[in-house]
Amino acid sequence: VQLQASGGGLVQAGDSLRLSCAASGRTFSGYHMAWFRQAPGKEREFVAAIGGSGSRTYYADSVKGRFTISRDNAKNTVYLQMISLKPEDTAVYYCAAGAGLYSVNGYDYWGQGTVVTVSS
Repeated sequence: VQLQASGGGLVQAGDSLRLSCAASGRTFSGYHMAWFRQAPGKEREFVAAIGGSGSRTYYADSVKGRFTISRDNAKNTVYLQMISLKPEDTAVYYCAAGAGLYSVNGYDYWGQGTVVTVSS
């Protein structure tokens, strides 16, 4: 599976942004998809995940109510809609595919990352 993340950018606090991750290769719907992020000097952390059918979603406490993960299996794409962005959301955002949920170790395939910068 190859993953290509896009949609990052520089925004102001309170703004919205939507990230996309296009997948190619093996059966997309067979994988859990997730977004992780890594801020400078920090470890990569879980943001959100979604089951293969899209019916189940999981979020880090820090983004609940502000971020929404979704997927379109017909387009082999997963999205992360982010609203009410905060400076602490600044990070490189990575999409991932695998069988896991919250741990980086549960994902076998990773995109290249897209940078989100939120100014105060």
